[in-house]
Amino acid sequence: MRTHDDTWDIRTSVGATAVMVAAARAVETEQAEPLIRDPYAKLLVTNAKAGVIWEAMLDEDVVAKVEALDAGTAATVQHMRSYQAVRTNFFDTYFAGAVAAGIRQIVILASGLDSRAYRLDWPAGTTVYEIDQPQVLAFKSETLAENGVTPAAERREVAIDLRQDWSAALRAAGFDPTARTAWLAEGLLMYLPAEAQDRLFTQMGELSPAGSRIAAETAGNHSDERREQMRERFKKVSETLGLEQTIDVAELIYRDEDRAALADWLNSHGWRATAQNAVDEMRRVGRWVEGVPMADDRQAFSDFVTAERL
Repeated sequence: MRTHDDTWDIRTSVGATAVMVAAARAVETEQAEPLIRDPYAKLLVTNAKAGVIWEAMLDEDVVAKVEALDAGTAATVQHMRSYQAVRTNFFDTYFAGAVAAGIRQIVILASGLDSRAYRLDWPAGTTVYEIDQPQVLAFKSETLAENGVTPAAERREVAIDLRQDWSAALRAAGFDPTARTAWLAEGLLMYLPAEAQDRLFTQMGELSPAGSRIAAETAGNHSDERREQMRERFKKVSETLGLEQTIDVAELIYRDEDRAALADWLNSHGWRATAQNAVDEMRRVGRWVEGVPMADDRQAFSDFVTAERL
């Protein structure tokens, strides 16, 4: 169970979910016509050794076996992989727009195994700050360095929990609160309680002059019944195929009925924000997966929110 002061590395708790996301990026990269390209994702996944079930996402034979056992679960696995590609593409495009507008200060919150500092085409003079747990940042930077991979921009690690005084740590790392900044909170908000989400965006606002930008993925809201159904289906398939389930993602997520709708919150706190529902974005880029059990419940899907500081 989550606690207010829990910690993790890349193999445990919230840290292990970064391996799942990287596995999805690795699979997408190897498609014939990939939506995104992450040449470092597979390297990070295989070195993480975070559990058989995440590495199984890289194996098409395993996916085929899942489909033979349970078509609904197979569709959900395909959806997870497709969703991560769409999400990554959306926020890659966001960063491209930010640097095209002249922004050179980037902050990635809870960066996990995000490799954008290494793989995106950053203009000269760009600094990318990555904030995450110390062990998570250390694993990524050491693994990539050991394999001869260097950042494409100046990359600065801010090794701190976002529930601590991360803004002071960010400034100590060289962050300039007078410079326009492009922030990203991807794969993060579902792991924060509602009040922590509000506090996080309040702090970002305090560090953001006019013209700064925010992009974020909101927390989808699955019903208890749907959540339990999917837990049981994945458990059954995993046991049948002998795949080790090291964590239950559902138990890491904060479900809070008081959580603010992010775009509305930003619009009332000095930002101009818009939201794109993930379903609409997946359909727009031709990556919607038919047969997903929760397809009729739009609230179960995240919004991709972008905003500009007024």
